[in-house]
Amino acid sequence: MSLTLIGYRATGKTTVARLLARRLGWDWIDADVEIERRSGKSIASIFSEDGEPAFRELEVAVTADLCQRPRLVLAAGGGAPMRAENRRAIRRGGTVVWLKALPETIHRRMSGDATTAGRRPDLTDQGGLAEIVELLARREPIYQEAADVAVDTEGKTPEQIADEILDRLPTSHDAEGPA
Repeated sequence: MSLTLIGYRATGKTTVARLLARRLGWDWIDADVEIERRSGKSIASIFSEDGEPAFRELEVAVTADLCQRPRLVLAAGGGAPMRAENRRAIRRGGTVVWLKALPETIHRRMSGDATTAGRRPDLTDQGGLAEIVELLARREPIYQEAADVAVDTEGKTPEQIADEILDRLPTSHDAEGPA
């Protein structure tokens, strides 16, 4: 079994994945970082040089591969659940946790991250808060459908979010339990 964190970017997936893995005694990986490693390019470069469809195909291959690994906490890309094949892979892999945040919180977090602009391209012509609102409207029903557990991250530390996830996981995810 594995554990996959889904949600919009800047909802804390990578930070919380690292904490959960440490507490469970599992490995963890950020799918976007793995895509960059395998392609030898940043996500922004993949989008600009090869286009979004090429990125999404890489994302499908990486997601399918990672979801087969036992005892792994995966921080999935924000758009990964939009593809049916990714939803199937993460559901087969184990428990799926959706990290939620308000559009304004996401925008504030992204604006405060100096690496966001260089690594992550805008996905619409609007950019900024308008893009977040538009994409969340499309993505939230899919996130909800894919998730076993939804956790609101508003006003919580990463440690509190990890605690809440661990409290809500099936007992088979215990560090001492079966993989």
